[in-house]
Amino acid sequence: MYQSRAWTHGLFVFAWLCWSSLLIRAQDLITDPLEVIALQAVKRSLTDPENHLNNWNRGDPCTSNWTGIVCFNRTFDDEYLHVQQLILLDMNLSGSLSPELGRLSHMTILDFMWNNISGSIPKEIGYITSLELLLLNGNNLTGSLPEELGYLPNLNRMQIDENRISGSIPISFSKLNKAKHFHMNNNSISGQIPPELSRLPRLVHLLLDNNNLSGHLPPEFSEMPSLTILQLDNNHFDGTKIPASYSNMSKLLKLSLRNCNLQGAIPDFSQIPNLYYLDLSSNQLNGSIPQGRFSENITTIYLSNNNITGTVPASFSGLPKIQRLSLSNNLLSGSIPSTIWQSRTLNKMETL
Repeated sequence: MYQSRAWTHGLFVFAWLCWSSLLIRAQDLITDPLEVIALQAVKRSLTDPENHLNNWNRGDPCTSNWTGIVCFNRTFDDEYLHVQQLILLDMNLSGSLSPELGRLSHMTILDFMWNNISGSIPKEIGYITSLELLLLNGNNLTGSLPEELGYLPNLNRMQIDENRISGSIPISFSKLNKAKHFHMNNNSISGQIPPELSRLPRLVHLLLDNNNLSGHLPPEFSEMPSLTILQLDNNHFDGTKIPASYSNMSKLLKLSLRNCNLQGAIPDFSQIPNLYYLDLSSNQLNGSIPQGRFSENITTIYLSNNNITGTVPASFSGLPKIQRLSLSNNLLSGSIPSTIWQSRTLNKMETL
């Protein structure tokens, strides 16, 4: 009887000690002090008129639920908690991006979208080798793109559109082998598009419209195995031709080259099976429209404001999903095939 009570008592004491140990251990969990210092520097570099970051002055970032901070739910070998995501989008923040962001060495998402942040993109962001999403669009960022951003081995998406970034695209970006999305439109990026970007095996979207790009269109882009959207409108290419090789971009869904100072003939895009959007308007293209039949998925064809000659191809008839067809302000002759109007979705008022 005594031994039974002793055994029960011992088991209770052991369980209590284990529970106490776990409780103490949980209370001991803290964020990596270097990351805390980095976050404090980030806050100092920002102006926060709506006080979204008020709770950054108290407690621990990971255990006190600081605004915009998501941490891993486990410790690493150093027995610290680490910041996984920093999400401060649409908070009316101004100021600048602190170079101390580079100390958040385990971070996977950095999101400052739709604020009023100015200054340049710190090169130190390129030291966050775990980074997967870099979302800085919709700010007032200036300066050039740091070469160091090309050394992010896990980067999936770079959104820097809607800023005032200038300078050229670093060739180092061709090393971002996991990148699927480059959204760099609506900036002041200049120079030649690096042909080396064609080495990116997973790139799906390349959006560079509304910049100051010049030079030629890289023929090598036809070698990109995953590219579905190529958007380069409103740039200043040097009277270059559209590479004939672009007709081999088998995965392409959207090709938009409006107002790019392009010359020469229109390639035959009839071999691109799922192309749904083609805009080559407001260039200096000449020659006739290729006779090949476009994809049955095509909804939009803009060829207006060029120097295109010849007749409207009969192959334009019977495109089942066509909604917008614009051929105005060219040098076309002959009549328009009456069967074009048999499409149920085509709006005559938006077309020729």
